[in-house]
Amino acid sequence: MPEPAAASGAPAVSEIGRMTGFSDGVFAIVITLLVIELQVPDHAPGELLHALLKQAPAYLAFLLSFGYVGVLWLNHHTLLRLIRGTTVGLNWINLWLLLGVVIIPFPTSVLAEAFAHGGTDRDRRVAVVLYALAAAAMSAPWLASFAYLRRHPMLFREGVDWAFVSTQRLRPVVGMALYLTSAALGWFVSPVIGLIGIGVMIFFHALTSEGVRRGRARRRRPV
Repeated sequence: MPEPAAASGAPAVSEIGRMTGFSDGVFAIVITLLVIELQVPDHAPGELLHALLKQAPAYLAFLLSFGYVGVLWLNHHTLLRLIRGTTVGLNWINLWLLLGVVIIPFPTSVLAEAFAHGGTDRDRRVAVVLYALAAAAMSAPWLASFAYLRRHPMLFREGVDWAFVSTQRLRPVVGMALYLTSAALGWFVSPVIGLIGIGVMIFFHALTSEGVRRGRARRRRPV
């Protein structure tokens, strides 16, 4: 049941179940849609294996984005574990985050097309930059989420580790900076180097889905 505002002017807090269910549904649909780009290639009789091997970059693009969406879901799950309820403002920020998630199949398709179907070197650079920029843009709603929660600490669950929350605000900043760096490397150096940078960042976020802890210090007050 929705709760009344804790104080005059404070936003009303509602249950988090609907946000969680809707978000999980979006993640599930997006991660399933990625496989649609994997199709049986046209081939001459006896040339199926060769045709499949030529599409190897498309398979790698699928795996990259499958891992990326999976990591985003894990990070989203961790964020929702920190809070006991939601508000209209936080719902809007969550929709912003989901907008970035549903866009992912498009740069994935562009990436697969550029690398698997005879794209030029310039096409590949454009595809890598597009993917990196989409990933960098995904950091913005995460920043907004923690900024909003910092202004509305009543949304946090009781006993939240504030040192943990404080360190998490750094992760989207690092992600944005390094995804933009990957875009620059992909354009000015090599599209393959740019892709490696994107993959390293996704791996980093996977390793830190439960957060980066700074020592064992714990605080019990809002950051």
